Amino acid sequence: MKIKVLVVDDSAVIRNILSAIIDEQADMVVVGSAPDPLVAKDLIGKLNPDVVTLDIEMPHMNGLAFLKRLMAVRPMPVVMLSSFTQQGSDVAFQALSLGAVDFVGKPQLGAPVDERYARSIVDAIRGAHAARHNLQPPSSAPRDAKAVLPNLGKRAQTLQQVVVMGAATGGAEAVREILTQLPDDSPPVVLALQLPPGISRHFVKRLQAECKVTIREAGDGEPILPGHVYVAPTGSGMTIAKYESRGYGIALAPAKPGDATVDALFHSAAEAAGPNACGVILTGMGSDGAQGMRALFDRGAHTIAQDQLTSLVYGMPKAALENGAVSVEAPLDKIAKHVLGWASWTDV
Repeated sequence: MKIKVLVVDDSAVIRNILSAIIDEQADMVVVGSAPDPLVAKDLIGKLNPDVVTLDIEMPHMNGLAFLKRLMAVRPMPVVMLSSFTQQGSDVAFQALSLGAVDFVGKPQLGAPVDERYARSIVDAIRGAHAARHNLQPPSSAPRDAKAVLPNLGKRAQTLQQVVVMGAATGGAEAVREILTQLPDDSPPVVLALQLPPGISRHFVKRLQAECKVTIREAGDGEPILPGHVYVAPTGSGMTIAKYESRGYGIALAPAKPGDATVDALFHSAAEAAGPNACGVILTGMGSDGAQGMRALFDRGAHTIAQDQLTSLVYGMPKAALENGAVSVEAPLDKIAKHVLGWASWTDV
């Protein structure tokens, strides 16, 4: 009996390439293809595939978030295909930790698909199928495919979404209040926070003990992943840029006391992400971040400012508000809810 494969990728060209490779094999057949997890959810129930090939970045929900939900309720062999894997990035290792059996790079658009590449795809599928008996569902997991993705909402998380956050005086506690409310697969947060020299590492360690998201000191050039919070190392300014064709990456540069590090981060997010960004400005002295918030606002980003009552120092949020750069002003204990509401995780 042939291995039944479901191909999930937002690119019609890639779906056609993969389908052609798979259908050429005597021991496997493509039973269906899907452009996003919404369609894949339905096809899994209708077609009962033996193996799923899954892209990382797709509309409505990225492949990592879909994989996590799929493996929780209906474990099945999954092969991740993504351009990210070709960089040996954290994305590939996260996919494996979430239950993917294997990962291979996606074919490059416009480049010829040679026999070696085709073999890597089909060998991964065969290996995943052979491992199917080792994938056991939780004892309480429903087997109905309709339960695989309970409710995506109108705009579920993708690698395109990013939250940029800036704070200064009183900011450490304000940031802790927000981050402890975020689920472990929330949109990524990139944080510009003025901390005394040598404190950033201790700050990260303390937060990680209290948070579901992964807190880390940012590394220059690393990709920005859902469920992660990136803190600039002491003495560094941090910006973001487009990472390859999708998602974002970190860029670090030396920063001196008094540099407008929040503005720099916000301006970069406006340029790289535009309406897919959410800017959050918290307590702090001065006006750092006001111009960057305006850039975000003008590019269609959602912008949130901490209100006066809950701000230890109402300088930075006030400056952003006076600059006409704020979509929502909210008390500190409600900001996480506003961020998740923007990302369609919950209703505000």
